[in-house]
Amino acid sequence: MKSENEQRAGLLYGIGAYGMWGLVPMFWPLLKPAGAMEILAHRMVWSLAFVAVALLALRRWAWIPELLRQPRRLALITVAAGTITVNWGVYIWSVNAGHVVEASLGYFINPLVTIAMGVLLLKERLRPAQWAAVFIGFSAVVVLAVGAGRPPWVSLTLAFSFATYGLAKKKVNLGGLESLSAETAVLFLPALGFLVWLSATGSATVGSAGPGHLALLASTGLVTAVPLICFGAAAIRVPLSTLGLLQYLAPVFQFLLGVLYFHEAMPAERWAGFSLVWLALTILTWDALRTARRTRAEAVRLAALARAKGQAPAPSVTAPVIPLTTPPLTPEPAAGDPER
Repeated sequence: MKSENEQRAGLLYGIGAYGMWGLVPMFWPLLKPAGAMEILAHRMVWSLAFVAVALLALRRWAWIPELLRQPRRLALITVAAGTITVNWGVYIWSVNAGHVVEASLGYFINPLVTIAMGVLLLKERLRPAQWAAVFIGFSAVVVLAVGAGRPPWVSLTLAFSFATYGLAKKKVNLGGLESLSAETAVLFLPALGFLVWLSATGSATVGSAGPGHLALLASTGLVTAVPLICFGAAAIRVPLSTLGLLQYLAPVFQFLLGVLYFHEAMPAERWAGFSLVWLALTILTWDALRTARRTRAEAVRLAALARAKGQAPAPSVTAPVIPLTTPPLTPEPAAGDPER
Protein backbone atom coordinates (compact mmCIF):
# COMPACT_ATOMS: atom_id res chain seq x y z
CA MET A 1 0.00 0.00 0.00
CA LYS A 2 1.05 3.54 -0.66
CA SER A 3 1.98 5.58 2.39
CA GLU A 4 -0.27 8.42 3.51
CA ASN A 5 2.36 10.97 2.43
CA GLU A 6 2.61 9.40 -1.02
CA GLN A 7 -1.15 9.45 -1.45
CA ARG A 8 -1.31 13.07 -0.32
CA ALA A 9 1.44 13.97 -2.78
CA GLY A 10 -0.36 12.04 -5.52
CA LEU A 11 -3.57 13.91 -4.81
CA LEU A 12 -1.73 17.23 -5.08
CA TYR A 13 -0.10 16.13 -8.35
CA GLY A 14 -3.52 15.13 -9.71
CA ILE A 15 -5.11 18.41 -8.69
CA GLY A 16 -2.17 20.23 -10.25
CA ALA A 17 -2.47 18.32 -13.54
CA TYR A 18 -6.21 18.73 -13.93
CA GLY A 19 -6.03 22.28 -12.60
CA MET A 20 -3.51 23.24 -15.28
CA TRP A 21 -5.63 21.59 -17.96
CA GLY A 22 -8.64 23.47 -16.62
CA LEU A 23 -6.89 26.84 -16.67
CA VAL A 24 -5.23 26.46 -20.07
CA PRO A 25 -7.96 28.54 -21.83
CA MET A 26 -6.26 31.58 -20.30
CA PHE A 27 -3.06 30.72 -22.17
CA TRP A 28 -4.17 30.35 -25.78
CA PRO A 29 -5.34 33.99 -26.23
CA LEU A 30 -1.82 35.11 -25.27
CA LEU A 31 -0.56 33.62 -28.53
CA LYS A 32 -2.53 35.97 -30.75
CA PRO A 33 -2.11 37.23 -33.46
CA ALA A 34 -1.14 33.66 -34.37
CA GLY A 35 -4.10 31.68 -35.67
CA ALA A 36 -5.19 28.29 -34.39
CA MET A 37 -3.35 26.36 -37.11
CA GLU A 38 -0.07 28.17 -36.49
CA ILE A 39 -0.39 27.66 -32.73
CA LEU A 40 -1.20 24.00 -33.29
CA ALA A 41 1.87 23.50 -35.49
CA HIS A 42 4.13 25.14 -32.92
CA ARG A 43 2.60 22.97 -30.19
CA MET A 44 3.45 19.83 -32.16
CA VAL A 45 7.01 20.91 -32.89
CA TRP A 46 7.87 22.19 -29.41
CA SER A 47 6.14 19.30 -27.65
CA LEU A 48 8.39 16.84 -29.47
CA ALA A 49 11.45 18.87 -28.53
CA PHE A 50 10.45 18.92 -24.85
CA VAL A 51 9.52 15.23 -24.55
CA ALA A 52 12.67 14.21 -26.43
CA VAL A 53 14.75 16.02 -23.81
CA ALA A 54 12.68 14.36 -21.06
CA LEU A 55 13.21 10.90 -22.56
CA LEU A 56 16.95 11.49 -22.84
CA ALA A 57 17.13 12.71 -19.25
CA LEU A 58 15.16 9.70 -17.99
CA ARG A 59 16.91 7.30 -20.40
CA ARG A 60 13.57 5.91 -21.51
CA TRP A 61 14.15 5.07 -25.16
CA ALA A 62 14.27 1.25 -25.14
CA TRP A 63 10.65 1.13 -26.34
CA ILE A 64 11.43 2.80 -29.69
CA PRO A 65 13.00 -0.17 -31.57
CA GLU A 66 10.23 -2.47 -30.35
CA LEU A 67 7.54 -0.06 -31.55
CA LEU A 68 9.17 0.33 -34.97
CA ARG A 69 8.95 -3.45 -35.46
CA GLN A 70 5.17 -3.49 -34.95
CA PRO A 71 3.25 -2.01 -37.92
CA ARG A 72 -0.14 -2.39 -36.24
CA ARG A 73 0.90 -0.34 -33.23
CA LEU A 74 2.48 2.25 -35.52
CA ALA A 75 -0.81 2.49 -37.40
CA LEU A 76 -2.66 3.02 -34.11
CA ILE A 77 -0.14 5.69 -33.11
CA THR A 78 -0.89 7.42 -36.42
CA VAL A 79 -4.62 7.26 -35.71
CA ALA A 80 -4.02 8.67 -32.23
CA ALA A 81 -1.84 11.43 -33.67
CA GLY A 82 -4.52 12.35 -36.20
CA THR A 83 -7.36 12.47 -33.68
CA ILE A 84 -5.38 14.45 -31.10
CA THR A 85 -4.50 16.91 -33.89
CA VAL A 86 -8.21 17.45 -34.52
CA ASN A 87 -8.84 17.74 -30.77
CA TRP A 88 -6.03 20.22 -30.13
CA GLY A 89 -6.84 22.30 -33.20
CA VAL A 90 -10.55 22.60 -32.48
CA TYR A 91 -9.91 23.33 -28.82
CA ILE A 92 -7.41 26.13 -29.53
CA TRP A 93 -9.73 27.63 -32.14
CA SER A 94 -12.78 27.41 -29.88
CA VAL A 95 -11.03 29.16 -26.98
CA ASN A 96 -9.67 31.98 -29.13
CA ALA A 97 -13.00 32.33 -30.93
CA GLY A 98 -14.96 32.76 -27.68
CA HIS A 99 -16.45 29.27 -27.30
CA VAL A 100 -14.87 28.23 -23.99
CA VAL A 101 -18.16 27.09 -22.44
CA GLU A 102 -19.00 24.96 -25.47
CA ALA A 103 -15.49 23.47 -25.36
CA SER A 104 -15.93 22.58 -21.68
CA LEU A 105 -19.14 20.76 -22.58
CA GLY A 106 -17.13 18.52 -24.90
CA TYR A 107 -15.06 17.23 -21.99
CA PHE A 108 -18.11 16.90 -19.74
CA ILE A 109 -19.84 14.61 -22.25
CA ASN A 110 -16.66 12.72 -23.16
CA PRO A 111 -17.31 9.89 -20.63
CA LEU A 112 -20.79 9.41 -22.10
CA VAL A 113 -19.40 9.32 -25.64
CA THR A 114 -16.73 6.84 -24.53
CA ILE A 115 -19.41 4.55 -23.10
CA ALA A 116 -21.51 4.83 -26.26
CA MET A 117 -18.49 3.95 -28.41
CA GLY A 118 -17.81 0.96 -26.16
CA VAL A 119 -21.32 -0.32 -26.88
CA LEU A 120 -21.22 0.36 -30.62
CA LEU A 121 -17.64 -0.66 -31.40
CA LEU A 122 -16.62 -3.09 -28.65
CA LYS A 123 -20.08 -4.61 -28.02
CA GLU A 124 -19.83 -3.83 -24.32
CA ARG A 125 -22.90 -4.33 -22.12
CA LEU A 126 -24.11 -1.45 -19.98
CA ARG A 127 -25.72 -1.46 -16.58
CA PRO A 128 -29.13 0.25 -16.29
CA ALA A 129 -27.63 3.34 -14.64
CA GLN A 130 -25.15 3.70 -17.51
CA TRP A 131 -27.97 3.47 -20.05
CA ALA A 132 -29.84 6.16 -18.13
CA ALA A 133 -26.76 8.42 -18.10
CA VAL A 134 -26.23 8.00 -21.86
CA PHE A 135 -29.92 8.74 -22.57
CA ILE A 136 -29.86 11.86 -20.38
CA GLY A 137 -26.63 12.99 -22.06
CA PHE A 138 -28.21 12.56 -25.49
CA SER A 139 -31.23 14.56 -24.30
CA ALA A 140 -28.89 17.32 -23.16
CA VAL A 141 -27.33 17.57 -26.62
CA VAL A 142 -30.83 17.81 -28.16
CA VAL A 143 -31.81 20.58 -25.71
CA LEU A 144 -28.62 22.52 -26.48
CA ALA A 145 -29.06 22.05 -30.23
CA VAL A 146 -32.67 23.27 -30.17
CA GLY A 147 -31.77 26.22 -27.93
CA ALA A 148 -28.85 27.34 -30.09
CA GLY A 149 -30.49 26.57 -33.41
CA ARG A 150 -27.62 24.26 -34.33
CA PRO A 151 -25.90 21.17 -32.90
CA PRO A 152 -23.03 21.91 -30.47
CA TRP A 153 -20.43 20.98 -33.09
CA VAL A 154 -17.44 22.12 -31.05
CA SER A 155 -18.49 20.00 -28.06
CA LEU A 156 -19.29 16.95 -30.18
CA THR A 157 -16.04 17.19 -32.17
CA LEU A 158 -13.98 17.49 -28.99
CA ALA A 159 -15.82 14.62 -27.29
CA PHE A 160 -15.70 12.20 -30.23
CA SER A 161 -12.12 13.01 -31.22
CA PHE A 162 -10.89 12.53 -27.65
CA ALA A 163 -12.91 9.33 -27.21
CA THR A 164 -11.42 7.95 -30.44
CA TYR A 165 -7.98 9.03 -29.27
CA GLY A 166 -8.51 7.21 -25.99
CA LEU A 167 -9.61 4.05 -27.77
CA ALA A 168 -6.50 4.08 -29.98
CA LYS A 169 -4.29 4.74 -26.95
CA LYS A 170 -5.81 1.82 -25.08
CA LYS A 171 -4.91 -0.53 -27.91
CA VAL A 172 -1.38 0.88 -28.36
CA ASN A 173 -0.53 0.26 -24.67
CA LEU A 174 2.27 2.81 -24.30
CA GLY A 175 3.04 5.07 -21.35
CA GLY A 176 1.96 8.68 -21.61
CA LEU A 177 5.38 10.26 -22.16
CA GLU A 178 6.38 7.59 -24.67
CA SER A 179 3.07 7.82 -26.49
CA LEU A 180 3.22 11.61 -26.69
CA SER A 181 6.73 11.30 -28.10
CA ALA A 182 5.58 8.86 -30.78
CA GLU A 183 2.52 10.94 -31.69
CA THR A 184 4.41 14.21 -31.96
CA ALA A 185 7.11 12.44 -33.99
CA VAL A 186 4.40 11.48 -36.49
CA LEU A 187 3.14 15.07 -36.51
CA PHE A 188 6.54 16.77 -36.51
CA LEU A 189 7.34 16.92 -40.23
CA PRO A 190 3.86 18.06 -41.37
CA ALA A 191 3.84 20.70 -38.61
CA LEU A 192 7.34 21.90 -39.42
CA GLY A 193 6.52 21.97 -43.13
CA PHE A 194 3.44 24.08 -42.42
CA LEU A 195 5.48 26.55 -40.37
CA VAL A 196 8.09 26.78 -43.13
CA TRP A 197 5.31 27.43 -45.66
CA LEU A 198 3.85 30.16 -43.44
CA SER A 199 7.27 31.83 -43.23
CA ALA A 200 7.84 31.54 -46.98
CA THR A 201 4.49 33.17 -47.75
CA GLY A 202 4.97 35.89 -45.15
CA SER A 203 1.98 34.68 -43.11
CA ALA A 204 3.90 33.59 -40.01
CA THR A 205 3.65 35.76 -36.90
CA VAL A 206 7.03 34.68 -35.50
CA GLY A 207 9.06 37.26 -37.39
CA SER A 208 6.66 40.16 -36.89
CA ALA A 209 5.47 39.87 -33.28
CA GLY A 210 8.83 39.96 -31.50
CA PRO A 211 10.92 37.55 -29.43
CA GLY A 212 8.36 37.44 -26.61
CA HIS A 213 5.80 36.00 -29.01
CA LEU A 214 8.27 33.33 -30.12
CA ALA A 215 8.96 32.45 -26.48
CA LEU A 216 5.24 32.04 -25.84
CA LEU A 217 4.87 29.81 -28.89
CA ALA A 218 7.83 27.71 -27.74
CA SER A 219 6.26 27.38 -24.30
CA THR A 220 3.40 25.40 -25.82
CA GLY A 221 5.70 22.39 -25.37
CA LEU A 222 5.83 23.05 -21.63
CA VAL A 223 2.08 23.66 -21.46
CA THR A 224 1.57 20.26 -23.06
CA ALA A 225 4.15 18.25 -21.12
CA VAL A 226 4.15 19.66 -17.55
CA PRO A 227 0.55 18.64 -16.73
CA LEU A 228 1.30 15.27 -18.32
CA ILE A 229 4.27 14.76 -15.97
CA CYS A 230 2.17 15.78 -12.95
CA PHE A 231 -0.53 13.36 -14.04
CA GLY A 232 2.03 10.58 -14.33
CA ALA A 233 3.23 11.31 -10.80
CA ALA A 234 -0.36 11.17 -9.55
CA ALA A 235 -1.21 7.95 -11.39
CA ILE A 236 1.37 5.91 -9.47
CA ARG A 237 0.35 7.28 -6.07
CA VAL A 238 -3.45 7.40 -5.91
CA PRO A 239 -6.22 4.93 -6.84
CA LEU A 240 -7.61 5.10 -10.34
CA SER A 241 -11.05 5.87 -8.92
CA THR A 242 -9.61 9.03 -7.35
CA LEU A 243 -8.19 10.12 -10.71
CA GLY A 244 -11.57 9.35 -12.23
CA LEU A 245 -13.18 11.87 -9.89
CA LEU A 246 -10.42 14.45 -10.33
CA GLN A 247 -11.00 14.38 -14.09
CA TYR A 248 -14.03 16.64 -13.69
CA LEU A 249 -11.88 19.47 -12.32
CA ALA A 250 -10.69 20.40 -15.82
CA PRO A 251 -14.07 20.98 -17.50
CA VAL A 252 -15.43 22.60 -14.32
CA PHE A 253 -12.58 25.13 -14.37
CA GLN A 254 -13.06 25.67 -18.10
CA PHE A 255 -16.79 26.24 -17.64
CA LEU A 256 -16.21 28.73 -14.81
CA LEU A 257 -13.60 30.57 -16.88
CA GLY A 258 -15.99 30.77 -19.80
CA VAL A 259 -18.78 32.22 -17.67
CA LEU A 260 -16.89 34.35 -15.14
CA TYR A 261 -13.67 35.35 -16.94
CA PHE A 262 -14.61 35.42 -20.62
CA HIS A 263 -18.22 36.45 -19.86
CA GLU A 264 -19.82 34.11 -22.36
CA ALA A 265 -23.61 34.09 -22.55
CA MET A 266 -25.53 31.46 -20.58
CA PRO A 267 -29.18 31.60 -21.67
CA ALA A 268 -31.76 29.41 -19.97
CA GLU A 269 -31.58 26.64 -22.58
CA ARG A 270 -27.83 26.36 -22.14
CA TRP A 271 -28.21 26.07 -18.35
CA ALA A 272 -30.85 23.39 -18.96
CA GLY A 273 -28.53 21.42 -21.25
CA PHE A 274 -25.59 21.63 -18.87
CA SER A 275 -27.83 20.63 -15.94
CA LEU A 276 -28.83 17.48 -17.81
CA VAL A 277 -25.18 16.68 -18.54
CA TRP A 278 -24.26 17.15 -14.88
CA LEU A 279 -27.17 14.90 -13.86
CA ALA A 280 -25.91 12.22 -16.25
CA LEU A 281 -22.39 12.46 -14.87
CA THR A 282 -23.70 12.28 -11.29
CA ILE A 283 -25.54 9.04 -12.13
CA LEU A 284 -22.47 7.68 -13.92
CA THR A 285 -20.17 8.51 -10.99
CA TRP A 286 -22.58 7.07 -8.42
CA ASP A 287 -22.91 3.86 -10.41
CA ALA A 288 -19.14 3.51 -10.83
CA LEU A 289 -18.47 4.03 -7.12
CA ARG A 290 -21.24 1.61 -6.13
CA THR A 291 -19.92 -1.04 -8.52
CA ALA A 292 -16.37 -0.52 -7.26
CA ARG A 293 -17.50 -1.06 -3.65
CA ARG A 294 -19.38 -4.22 -4.59
CA THR A 295 -16.40 -5.56 -6.54
CA ARG A 296 -14.03 -4.94 -3.63
CA ALA A 297 -16.47 -6.57 -1.19
CA GLU A 298 -16.75 -9.63 -3.44
CA ALA A 299 -12.97 -9.86 -3.72
CA VAL A 300 -12.65 -9.75 0.09
CA ARG A 301 -15.37 -12.41 0.46
CA LEU A 302 -13.67 -14.75 -2.01
CA ALA A 303 -10.30 -14.26 -0.33
CA ALA A 304 -11.80 -15.02 3.08
CA LEU A 305 -13.54 -18.09 1.70
CA ALA A 306 -10.29 -19.32 0.18
CA ARG A 307 -8.43 -18.84 3.48
CA ALA A 308 -11.16 -20.69 5.35
CA LYS A 309 -10.70 -23.64 3.01
CA GLY A 310 -6.93 -23.50 3.41
CA GLN A 311 -6.39 -22.46 -0.19
CA ALA A 312 -4.34 -19.66 -1.67
CA PRO A 313 -6.16 -16.30 -1.66
CA ALA A 314 -8.30 -15.65 -4.68
CA PRO A 315 -6.81 -13.30 -7.27
CA SER A 316 -7.59 -9.67 -6.60
CA VAL A 317 -10.28 -8.12 -8.73
CA THR A 318 -9.67 -4.72 -10.20
CA ALA A 319 -12.45 -2.32 -9.44
CA PRO A 320 -13.96 -0.55 -12.43
CA VAL A 321 -12.88 3.02 -12.96
CA ILE A 322 -15.01 6.01 -13.86
CA PRO A 323 -14.31 6.72 -17.55
CA LEU A 324 -11.68 9.40 -17.92
CA THR A 325 -12.02 12.44 -20.05
CA THR A 326 -8.66 14.27 -19.56
CA PRO A 327 -6.61 12.28 -20.15
CA PRO A 328 -7.45 8.49 -20.60
CA LEU A 329 -5.26 6.26 -18.50
CA THR A 330 -2.89 3.86 -20.14
CA PRO A 331 -1.94 0.49 -18.64
CA GLU A 332 1.50 1.81 -17.69
CA PRO A 333 0.88 3.82 -14.50
CA ALA A 334 3.98 5.99 -14.70
CA ALA A 335 2.53 8.45 -17.15
CA GLY A 336 -0.66 9.92 -18.53
CA ASP A 337 -1.75 11.27 -21.85
CA PRO A 338 -1.75 14.72 -23.45
CA GLU A 339 -4.79 16.84 -23.27
CA ARG A 340 -6.05 20.29 -24.23
